[in-house]
Amino acid sequence: MAGEFLDLSSDPEPAASSSGPAQARRFVGIQFACCSIYSRVYVNMEGTAYVGNCPKCTKRVELKIGPGGTDSRFFTAY
Repeated sequence: MAGEFLDLSSDPEPAASSSGPAQARRFVGIQFACCSIYSRVYVNMEGTAYVGNCPKCTKRVELKIGPGGTDSRFFTAY
């Protein structure tokens, strides 16, 4: 039956646009406890931190990138 299964896999080789190959933007997932909402936070232009805001109340979050780092991709901001 159509629509019975949801395929959440992604294409391992996304199609390139006419302007050249697509660049993947690095991000981490943040659960903003202030408003119980999830959002992605992307690396800043300098490449020194992940910086973003709660999409609802605009509370700012900054996760600095340092040597060693972490393998975690999801965080909670209180």
